Amino acid sequence: MNQESLSFVHGNVKSADRFLVCGLGSLGQHCVKSLKEFGVSVVGIELIQPPSWEINDFPDLLEEIIIGDCRQKNILARAGIDRCRAALIVTSDERINATTALIIRQLNPLTRLVVRSSKDNLNQLLKERLGNFIAYEPTQLPANAFALATLGTETLGFLHLDGQKLRIIQRQISPEDGLLDRFLGDLNTPTRRLLAHTAPDEPLRAGFYQWSPTTTIRAGDTITTIETTYQNIDSTRQKPSNSPQKLRDFWQKFLKEIQQFWQLSFQQQIHRVAFLSVFIIILLVIIGTFLFHLYAPRASFISSLSGTAILLLGGYGDVFGGSNPEDLNAVPWWMQLFSLFLTLAGTAFIGVLYAILTETLLSSRFQFIPNRPPVPQQNHIVIVGLGRVGREVANLLLEMQQAIVGVSLNRDFDGTMLPKMPLMTGNIEESLKNVNLDRAKSIAIVTDDEILNLEVALTTRKLNPQSYLVIRTTDDNLSQQLSQILPRSHILGTNTVAAEAFTGAAFGENIIYLFRWAQKTILVTEYEIEAGDTLNGSSIGDIAYGYRVVPILHQRERQAPKLMPEDYLNLRIGDRIVVLATINGLRRVEQGRRTPKTWRVRVEKAFNRNIAAEAPTVISRFSNCPLKTASDLMENLPATLGAPLYEQQAIRLVSELKKIQVQALAIPINPKSG
Repeated sequence: MNQESLSFVHGNVKSADRFLVCGLGSLGQHCVKSLKEFGVSVVGIELIQPPSWEINDFPDLLEEIIIGDCRQKNILARAGIDRCRAALIVTSDERINATTALIIRQLNPLTRLVVRSSKDNLNQLLKERLGNFIAYEPTQLPANAFALATLGTETLGFLHLDGQKLRIIQRQISPEDGLLDRFLGDLNTPTRRLLAHTAPDEPLRAGFYQWSPTTTIRAGDTITTIETTYQNIDSTRQKPSNSPQKLRDFWQKFLKEIQQFWQLSFQQQIHRVAFLSVFIIILLVIIGTFLFHLYAPRASFISSLSGTAILLLGGYGDVFGGSNPEDLNAVPWWMQLFSLFLTLAGTAFIGVLYAILTETLLSSRFQFIPNRPPVPQQNHIVIVGLGRVGREVANLLLEMQQAIVGVSLNRDFDGTMLPKMPLMTGNIEESLKNVNLDRAKSIAIVTDDEILNLEVALTTRKLNPQSYLVIRTTDDNLSQQLSQILPRSHILGTNTVAAEAFTGAAFGENIIYLFRWAQKTILVTEYEIEAGDTLNGSSIGDIAYGYRVVPILHQRERQAPKLMPEDYLNLRIGDRIVVLATINGLRRVEQGRRTPKTWRVRVEKAFNRNIAAEAPTVISRFSNCPLKTASDLMENLPATLGAPLYEQQAIRLVSELKKIQVQALAIPINPKSG
């Protein structure tokens, strides 16, 4: 969190339970709904009283609804801006949003400002000027969720973090899988963290640590992990190649490039004519220069080349027009005839050149449109709607090396804004029939008009009843109805997803990424530890298991960041930590509400006293108890460690003690057996 918000740290809400939402449209209403899940007081400002609300019983969620202009100081004063921890400014007019942010900062220098804006440069300037400020474009926030939804069930997320690439993967274990019969706890490595485990007869659920480290992986289980992209090394390992193989590869690549160059450069008839004309002119220049030099040995090659060029540029009269008849008689007839042929060929070439220039000028509008590859034949993703969201989805999928094709229902669509990808334009049925819909992996329907999205979805199902659809909506009621009438579809409400990011940011955190998993939004959230913060002094393990979040990066001041940090590290002021969290997880962090520790470790005996001398250090590190307490315990075996632990911590401590030949047991404080 920022220094400006020191009075609003986690767990300290003595004057920080009041939030203001300016703009109660669809996004604003979802922001209010999301804020109320934190149990805080929310005040809303709307310019005009709407005839109805999108969310049922919406007025009941607000402490007060103020009808008026949020740019007016008296309206903001009435809303109690001087007592508001944060203001979410989410009207549909970015000019109003920026103006309101400036006025609020004058009235309250500490209020957290979360603004709806797509102006990146302006946002950065306002952040530097106002402080404690963050801005999002709500249509771009769900783009990652749309892109990942089109991939099906395996890849849930793909993010860049401090120069490292990580991905969230969901996979079903096959009978031949290398993870078969391993313990779930063994999946946690320096490059991977287990997020969830689901048995074959259980429904998928988006919850962290709802698994036991001692559970054995069976065929049919579904596991979800986050890992660095270099985790699966075997699948990308390259065989060493010798020099002949490299040479063959070079020539194959060279010939392929030549073929592609010919296809792209000479796909039109006029281009082929131009190429042939240039080839003939070059050949005539060589022959003419050689003949002139042969006919007049005293003439240099430069003079011969100059004479040939003059003839090709229509200069027959310049060469022979001023000659005496006697001189012409000295010139062989075949040389005069060849010179005339050069002039005629040059004139024809100039005509072709003019034709090319004319065609180029007439079609100059299309010269900036890149040559687009053909439509993929199978296993591709169709993106219908190439506005801001569609273009962002296309860029993300191309970054993931997916085959895609875009469809714009506007024939006059400006394709210069798109990356190099196949493109179809026209009416719905015509375009969909031309994109190999029956062999596509999925179809993302992301136009700005949700009624048009519905029409495209129904048309798609008419053409291909088995198609997998990803549909963009803004209306929750429409989303529910679509889920019922369109099986094998993923309905994603943009405002619902964006509102969770705005809400998380309102509590002073930086939401750097989000993705959807089992119908819930997972937020990748960055914390900076400050004085009085409930995270200060806690171990990463306590944060992970107590708040049900997944730490994926930790960084000390002036040190390099570390991915997948160890549980025993304690956070200090100035540390930075990035976690995966649901909105409920963020609420638990905000309120400082951890789940209780319900396990203990009982140390039975040490098989090798010399090696077991390390035991107090191991116990102190993994249980966060004083070293003296751990030493006293080892001197009075068998004994039970007094500090309670979470199940994952207890089992990890038992495993570490086993490595130094110390026998220990993890036991629940309240066993189910009574």
